[in-house]
Amino acid sequence: MAYLKFNKAELVNLEYSLKRELIATNRTGAYANTTIVCCNTRKYHCLLAVPIEEMNWRRHILLSSLDETLIQHEREFNLGIHCYGKVFEPRGHKYIVDYENEPIPTITYYIGGIKLQKQLLMVENEDRVLIKYTLLDAHSKTTLRLRPLMSFRSIHALTRENSTADTRSHDCENSKSYKMYQVLPELFMQLSKANSFVDSPSWYKGVTYPEEYRRGFDCTEDLYTPGYFEMPIKKGESIIFSASTKPCETASLKRLFSKEQGAVGRLDDFDSTLRHAASRLLFHRQWLEISSGFSWLEVGDLRDTAICADGLLLHNNGNVKDYNTILDGTIEKWNKELLSSSQKVEAPLGIIHLVQSLASFTGKEKVTWAKYSATVNSILGSYIAGRPEVQLHDNGLLWASMSGVALSWMNAYTEGHPVTERAGYQVETNALWYNALRFAAEMEMRYGKNRDAAALYLDIAAKIEDNFYNMFWCEERGHLADYVDGQGQNKFTRPNQIFACAIPYSPLTEEVQDLVFRAVRQDLLTSRGIRTLSPKNPLFKGIYDGNQHERDLAYHNGSTRPWLLKPYAEAGFKLYGSAFVREAREMIKGFEEDMTIHGIGAVAELYDGNPPHNPHGAINSATATAAILTVEYLINKYKVED
Repeated sequence: MAYLKFNKAELVNLEYSLKRELIATNRTGAYANTTIVCCNTRKYHCLLAVPIEEMNWRRHILLSSLDETLIQHEREFNLGIHCYGKVFEPRGHKYIVDYENEPIPTITYYIGGIKLQKQLLMVENEDRVLIKYTLLDAHSKTTLRLRPLMSFRSIHALTRENSTADTRSHDCENSKSYKMYQVLPELFMQLSKANSFVDSPSWYKGVTYPEEYRRGFDCTEDLYTPGYFEMPIKKGESIIFSASTKPCETASLKRLFSKEQGAVGRLDDFDSTLRHAASRLLFHRQWLEISSGFSWLEVGDLRDTAICADGLLLHNNGNVKDYNTILDGTIEKWNKELLSSSQKVEAPLGIIHLVQSLASFTGKEKVTWAKYSATVNSILGSYIAGRPEVQLHDNGLLWASMSGVALSWMNAYTEGHPVTERAGYQVETNALWYNALRFAAEMEMRYGKNRDAAALYLDIAAKIEDNFYNMFWCEERGHLADYVDGQGQNKFTRPNQIFACAIPYSPLTEEVQDLVFRAVRQDLLTSRGIRTLSPKNPLFKGIYDGNQHERDLAYHNGSTRPWLLKPYAEAGFKLYGSAFVREAREMIKGFEEDMTIHGIGAVAELYDGNPPHNPHGAINSATATAAILTVEYLINKYKVED
C-alpha cells in the first residue's frame, strides 16, 4: 500500500481535496504543481513552469492544464475541473477513485466500466513534464482526448485574452508547438502515439483561482486552448504526453518515462519522502542553487542558503561535493552583498557559519580554512570597517539600522513599512558576529598567517563577552531582549535569542544559555516549530489568514516556523547531550501527519501559532525541510543504545 494515499470519499470532497497539492520538480528548476484532483486553485498552479535565462531565470508558466476526455459509444466523459467564480465545471473529480504519491503522483479514474490511470513526473535534467495515461480496464472501444490550456506568463502574473498573442501552431512528430509571445520559449506538446489534432481555438474566460481570492489578490484569468489531440486507446495500453521547451523523439517517450520513474526510488515512509523533497529543492543552472520553496519563493537566496544549506546536504546525505558547489556559487553570486552592503544584515555572518559547519562536519579544518579564509576575513573586515546597514560600536556589538528597512529575517512589510524593523543591536546578529569572530580567530591562529587579524578578532570578541549579557539580559523576563535601540530593550519573547545558545561559540555562560532555552521552550515551542512571538504578547496573531495586510501582521508576530527547530535543537543537544534525544523526536513527530496536508510529501513554510497549527505558505520549504533533517541528524549523532 502506498505511503501517501487518498480514497474516493476524500477526493470528491472539494473542501478537502482542493487544500492538498501535488508538486513535481527537477534539477532545472521547472515544476508542475496543482491540487490532487488537478484543479488549479492558485495562479502558481500549472503543469509546466520553466525558468528562463533571458529573464534572470524567473519562472514562467507555459502549460496551465490538460483536460482529458474519455469517449465511448459517442458519450463523452470530461475528467477536467476548473473553477469559475463559485462554480466548478466540468466536475471530473467525481470520477476519481484513488490518488497515491508513491513513487510519483498517480490518479485513478473510474467511469462505468472504464478505468484510467494518470501518472505525472518531471524529467530530471530537462524542462519537460511527462504524463502517462494507462487504460486499466474497458469493455468497448475507447478514445482519449487531450485539450491543452496555455497561459505563457510569469508565475506571479495573470493573463487575459489579447490580440498580441500568436496562436499559430507548428507541426512536428506527433506534435503541435506554440510560441504565443516572442520573449518566451516555444512549447512542444508531443505524444508517444500517432493522433489526430482537431483545431478548436478558443479562450477559457474567467478561470478563477480560489486561493488567490482568499488572499485578497486578483484571481481570474483567460486561458487559450488551440484545440485537442485525439486517439484510440486499448485496454492495457499506455500513452505518454510530453510538454517541453524542446522537441524529442516520440518513440523514446515510454523508455524515458520508465527510466525517470525508476530514478525516483521508493517513497514508502516519512524519512525517504522527506529526503526526496529535499533533493527536489536543488537546481543546477549557472551553478547549483537552492530553491527557497515552491511554488513562488526565490532560488539562490542569500539568507535562505545560509540557513539551510547544511541541513539539505551535510545533514541529509553527507553530500560535501554539492555543499561546496553551493557555497562557492553563493560567494561568487553575492560577493557585493557579502563584502560591501546587504539588506540581509546577518546573512554574510551566516555564510561564515556555513564554512564553520563544513570544517566541523568533514574534520578538515586546515583544508577548509585554506580555501575560505580570504572570504571570511573579508566579510569580517567589512563589518569592522562599517557598512551602510551596520556599524561596529566600541562595545564590540553591531548596530544595524537603515531607515524604513527591516534588515533581519523578520522582514515583512505592510503599506510600505516594516512590521518588525528591529533597528539597533539585534540579538541574533550579535550572537552570529561573536561566533564568527571566535571561529576565524581560532582558525587563523592554527592554520593561517594573519596573526594581527586574529588578535583583532579576539579583542572585539572580548568586548562582546563583557557587554552582551548586560546589553540583552532582561531580569524580569528571564530571557534575552530581542533587540536594543535608543529607547532601550525590546523585551518581547521572540525566538531570535535561541541563536545565542545554538552557535558553537556563545558569549553567554552555560547557566544563562539554559535559562534562555527554557524560556523559548515554555512560550514559543509548538508541535510544528517555534512561534515568532509569545501568545502572551498583545501583538500576537495566532492565525495566519485574511488579506495581505492581515497575513503580513501575523507573519512574524505569532506564526510558527519549522526552520527555527534547527537552532533550537542545536542548542538543546549542546546543553543536554543525549538526554535531549526524546524531546527532539517529539519535536518532529507531528510533521509526518503533514505529509498528507497542504503539499503532499513535503513540509510547509509556516504554520498557525494557535492549535491545531494549520500549514500555510510555500508547500515545500527548503528551510523547514533542512531543519527537520538537521534534527534527525542530531538525534542519530547523540542517541545511545536503550
